[in-house]
Amino acid sequence: MKANSRLFLLLILLFLFGCTALPKGIAPVQPFQIESYLGTWYEIARLDHSFERGLEQVSANYSMRDDGGVRVVNRGYSSASGEWSQAEGKAYFVKSDNQGHLKVSFFGPFYGAYVVFELGSDYQYAFVSGPNRNYLWLLARQPEVSDNLKSKFIRSIQQLGFDDKALIFPRQVSHE
Repeated sequence: MKANSRLFLLLILLFLFGCTALPKGIAPVQPFQIESYLGTWYEIARLDHSFERGLEQVSANYSMRDDGGVRVVNRGYSSASGEWSQAEGKAYFVKSDNQGHLKVSFFGPFYGAYVVFELGSDYQYAFVSGPNRNYLWLLARQPEVSDNLKSKFIRSIQQLGFDDKALIFPRQVSHE
């Protein structure tokens, strides 16, 4: 494992020391169908945090595990180092498999909340929070989305108390 990949994994671990509780005032989507959520998602926007800092072309791939959980593979490209970073984790539903509230871990028994609080009716976009308002993502099935969806995301997170001025919109240009 390259040093950059180890750093990416280590920083993700720091995030996961958080709790799996829902952030106050944020409700997970219901009904939620994990089968429709599986596959590749592209990161359109996020709040900055150390484990993704400097990464672009960030994606997440979700697939089922043999134990009924979800395999999570996060990947991003650092233009500064010219290298890809990847981390693999696992996720499980917190209460019900009908609710977009999961706990995710990239190391051992330490889990952090993964809360899908808005989801396109056709599972083409998702608004996702972590355990508090410091973690936030706009994910989509395509590497680019409409300005209307971005505006909808910003309005929604403003109403929920997230810092919309701190959003990062990473590039989704292929470097392979």
